[in-house]
Amino acid sequence: MELLEGRDVPLGRYSVVRRTLPNKTRRTVGAWCFLDHFGPEEVTGKPGMRVPPHPHIGLQTVTWLFDGEIRHRDSLGSDELIRPGQLNIMTSGRGIAHSEDSPTAKPPLLHGVQLWVALPDAARHREPAFQHLEDLPVAEVPGVRMTVAVGSLGGVTSPVAVHSPLVGAEVTVAARTPAEIAINPAFEHGLVVTDGTARVEGVDVTAGSLLHLPEGRTSLAFEGDARLFLIGGVPLEEELVMWWNFVARSHEEIVAARDEWEAGSSRFGTVPGGQEPLPAPALPTTRLLPRHRFS
Repeated sequence: MELLEGRDVPLGRYSVVRRTLPNKTRRTVGAWCFLDHFGPEEVTGKPGMRVPPHPHIGLQTVTWLFDGEIRHRDSLGSDELIRPGQLNIMTSGRGIAHSEDSPTAKPPLLHGVQLWVALPDAARHREPAFQHLEDLPVAEVPGVRMTVAVGSLGGVTSPVAVHSPLVGAEVTVAARTPAEIAINPAFEHGLVVTDGTARVEGVDVTAGSLLHLPEGRTSLAFEGDARLFLIGGVPLEEELVMWWNFVARSHEEIVAARDEWEAGSSRFGTVPGGQEPLPAPALPTTRLLPRHRFS
């Protein structure tokens, strides 16, 4: 097991998120390659989330809320308001653009997680797609409640379309004594605490860090009063080049995607709403190299 500390990262002009993936010592958990925890933030009288149109390639974005609302708009024409307990999953494939904003009339709190899944080579050039799901399966064991956003857990399976073996679930623990859930031993797992404090497999985990557990485990033991988000998957064998909002396999793919975004290429389409697109940052002066794990 490994407890990884996150870092604070500005998101747009108004928000700061806690990023636990990628991390200095671990780049992925299964195909999960990015995890931001934002909030809980009081947004009354504030803009809330304001993320202008920006591009993605080679990944799926997974948005999950605990409190608040976010409006998703993308270049496919999707315009969806996500609320707690619902799932937005956007498959970029060869290229897509989207924006994420708090609505004008919004609840007082904003709190959630945003994750990326690296698409395997066979799926990363596919056509883009978007799904919004309001009803997701729930499983319970004594002391633990699981809402399954992606994959299977606790005997239930999410209907969402993914392209590699994965699990993603909100887990609520209310147990003074250890409670256990069964997990897939072929998966490595990671979890973040979003509220409260939990003791997981004898390790105290608080908000702001990610506990990584290698494959081979058949169960997880929890104790405490907390809400968590659990991710897992078969360890990723493909090496990735990740830069800005792109997941690729080579420096040249990143450069091409950046150039096309800056040129307003039809590859990414147009996000409705009239917002000015987010400009791409400058590329680093050194060549971007494929890496599976940070050294």
